[in-house]
Amino acid sequence: MSNPLSELKPATDGRRRRCTPEQKTALLREATRPGNSLSKTARQYGVAVSLLFQLKRLMDDATESSLTRDEKLVPESDLKKAESRILELERALGRATMKAEILEEAVKIGREKKLVSRAPLPKKGRGK
Repeated sequence: MSNPLSELKPATDGRRRRCTPEQKTALLREATRPGNSLSKTARQYGVAVSLLFQLKRLMDDATESSLTRDEKLVPESDLKKAESRILELERALGRATMKAEILEEAVKIGREKKLVSRAPLPKKGRGK
């Protein structure tokens, strides 16, 4: 397996360098080795120290998988609250949809009855 840091290309003027998730993880592993620091590793590979501190913060807040998406994980209790709220809203949406369908059907029936009631009554014959 090749070293992902060997593929780290220097930044060119006016352009941002894009690191792969493997490179980000390798930079953090390099920085946490005994005798290394974030600042020393940043200078060695020509990356901003703030980038390594941001990656370390993401790693501390979440897991290595957060490096691929730059997002934090949420506590399980918050997830359960959100899932129950979603279920509640889905039920409310279902009820509202059912009401709308019932009302549409009632309007349709009402319009049909209205048309029937507007039709002229058949004339009754006067003959005996």
